[in-house]
Amino acid sequence: MEKLPKMTQDELNQRIATGNYVLFFTADWCPDCNFIKPAMPEIERDFSDYQFLLVDRDENIDLAADLGIMGIPSFVAYKDGKEAGRFVNKDRKTKDQVEDFLNSLN
Repeated sequence: MEKLPKMTQDELNQRIATGNYVLFFTADWCPDCNFIKPAMPEIERDFSDYQFLLVDRDENIDLAADLGIMGIPSFVAYKDGKEAGRFVNKDRKTKDQVEDFLNSLN
């Protein structure tokens, strides 16, 4: 999974203008984020039509705020630059919950 560098919302919009993306907002200190991280490679394989981008919430605190990301881990999906869906809250997320969210996008 590619880790996004610190960027503005305008820079992000350029980066995700074409294609399917899932932004995975996380932080190293977050126990619920670390709970889902081991499942991410399998989720990425199962949803290979999306490019997954890891966003460190602490490095991108302004971007997270601009996108309304108040809790982590959180997932926001984009198709050709337009938000397709979001699974955003502060709760621990299971592999099944993340996959259900991604399946709901189609």
